[in-house]
Amino acid sequence: MTASGNWSYPTAIRFGVGRIAELPDACREAGMRRPLIVSDRGLAGLPIMAGTLDIMENAGFGRDLFFDVDANPNEMNLTAGVEAYESGGHDGVVAFGGGSGLDLGKMVAFMAGQSRPVWDFEDIGDWWTRADAEAIAPIVAVPTTAGTGSEVGRASVLTNSQTHEKKIIFHPKVLPRVVICDPELTKDLPPAITAGTGLDAFAHCVEAFSSPHYHPMSQGIALEGMRLVIENLPAAYADGTNMEARANMMSAAAMGSTAFQKGLGAIHALSHPIGAYFNTHHGTTNAVFMPAVLELNSTEIRERFDRAAPYLGIEGGFDGFRAFVQTFNDALGIPRTLSDMGVRDAPIDALVASALADPSCAGNPVELTATNVRKLYEDCL
Repeated sequence: MTASGNWSYPTAIRFGVGRIAELPDACREAGMRRPLIVSDRGLAGLPIMAGTLDIMENAGFGRDLFFDVDANPNEMNLTAGVEAYESGGHDGVVAFGGGSGLDLGKMVAFMAGQSRPVWDFEDIGDWWTRADAEAIAPIVAVPTTAGTGSEVGRASVLTNSQTHEKKIIFHPKVLPRVVICDPELTKDLPPAITAGTGLDAFAHCVEAFSSPHYHPMSQGIALEGMRLVIENLPAAYADGTNMEARANMMSAAAMGSTAFQKGLGAIHALSHPIGAYFNTHHGTTNAVFMPAVLELNSTEIRERFDRAAPYLGIEGGFDGFRAFVQTFNDALGIPRTLSDMGVRDAPIDALVASALADPSCAGNPVELTATNVRKLYEDCL
């Protein structure tokens, strides 16, 4: 039987097949009267979007949609989204889609009431306190992939198109007030996207579990999230209509995002610059880096994965887990190298500098340096 429930952690979540029908109720609960749906170009013409717009229109909310969102959203997309929000007289945002639609939608709600540039709110120190918290519009999130977990996150990733850097923009009130998790919205995802987004969730859990920071709650969530991915991603990849697998993957995605409050690490620090320069799929890029990063961190994480491996159904402790990751990638059609993803003539010096400046570095168990980051890039290219 497919899971269903109402959860209040880390925010209000309506989980279950068919619950997209409750989107108007969720908007009312969040205090919206004229919401703007923010999604991406790929979803704009699909049946799930048409059906959602029908639900909203029939409930008296209209069909207002902004979808000028790139796969790796940037400040130009944000400016256009804020203009659409303001010109339409909207009072809230429905962030609808995968990571790009969710992240950009959250930023539109955040920036519509701010007077400073978005880069002033990067996740550095207490920069988030610069924002006018009362001006942040309410957000309802509707994920259509099972990967990023941005629907339960307090930040968005935005690419600076001028510097080719991915920046994390953080504020506690960017956490959506209500989330609709309907696994049926993911059933038509192509296998490659199912794999890439699912491995993004896996990377979040693996890095959170590996992080040296103290957060036992996140540690437990990360462990269970890894188990759900291992047991359900192959089934969702093989048969997109398997609602039990789709539901478990949607749970794993939210768990990964919740768990990485404990920290991320080298996988994300390396992946963000590649995505910014080459517009690669984020989750797939994470998966390519994972085996090499596990090797780098082996001295610091071996013992904890030795304990975790039996629970995950993997023999051989850490070494067995590391071998499993490559086999798992291969079974899901993940390229072994960045070159296989189309990355050519990579500006290594710029990538290294950008990776070392990424806030994800702080959660890596082994200190990242110009030397070991360069080697990771060269090995994965």
